[in-house]
Amino acid sequence: MDRTPLDLPRSVLLALWLAEPGAGSGPVQRTLDAVQGEDEPHRVVVPASRLAGLADGTATLADLVAAWASGPRTVAAVLPAPGDPAGAPAVVAGPAQEAGEAVLVTTADGDFAAVPVVTRFGSVYEPGHQVTWHVHAVPDWRTPLVGQVGTLAEAERELTTALARATEALTTLDVARWRPDAAERIAALRSTPDARGVLPPGLDPRRVRVIGSALRLRAIVDLATADDGAAVNLWQADQRTTALRDVDRAARRALAAATHPGPDDPDPRRV
Repeated sequence: MDRTPLDLPRSVLLALWLAEPGAGSGPVQRTLDAVQGEDEPHRVVVPASRLAGLADGTATLADLVAAWASGPRTVAAVLPAPGDPAGAPAVVAGPAQEAGEAVLVTTADGDFAAVPVVTRFGSVYEPGHQVTWHVHAVPDWRTPLVGQVGTLAEAERELTTALARATEALTTLDVARWRPDAAERIAALRSTPDARGVLPPGLDPRRVRVIGSALRLRAIVDLATADDGAAVNLWQADQRTTALRDVDRAARRALAAATHPGPDDPDPRRV
């Protein structure tokens, strides 16, 4: 996303804020502030016909939030990767894997997936992002998603195991020897502020904890796999990638589970 290491994917932010009770016309601006951040105002391409209150063609994210938050809805985010749809409906699996994220929404108008397409501009010193959300009609995604990402309790347990795997992998591969810069930045993640400043204020502590752990694991994976040329040989590069792939998968599923009203959730966040 070209943001700080512990910034949340836009789809996760949109899902969490859309799920807030009573997120109607009043809190729309809070949702926009959280999701858009420093981006240019987000645009939305909607399907012809099925979103009440939105004209066919191009709308704004404010229009979309207002439409989806005007009545009962169920919301979740998915974070697919190449070869791993991770709960993204088949009709949007390709675009969602390319984007690395999508929002799933069920409202009175039907079931939808919104996939953000990000265009970067500017320089490394003054980066900018133009984001267009492409909205697609999809089949009912709620039950299949639980089977794909699991429950929040399962995600938290898997994160604990994943952290142990990541630690073992980095120790075995001796990251500190061939990537001292990465080792230092990985260690610094422990004291990096989490994303709670942009989370909805009513989000329960367990979700906040799972989100923070998952973001740190993803940042560790990104740092540890950033430069294959730093490995002593191709075998080490392959070992590193294999060892950390499952760790990233667990983190992505945990972030999705933290947005999803699973069956064991005492506060299903249905509105």
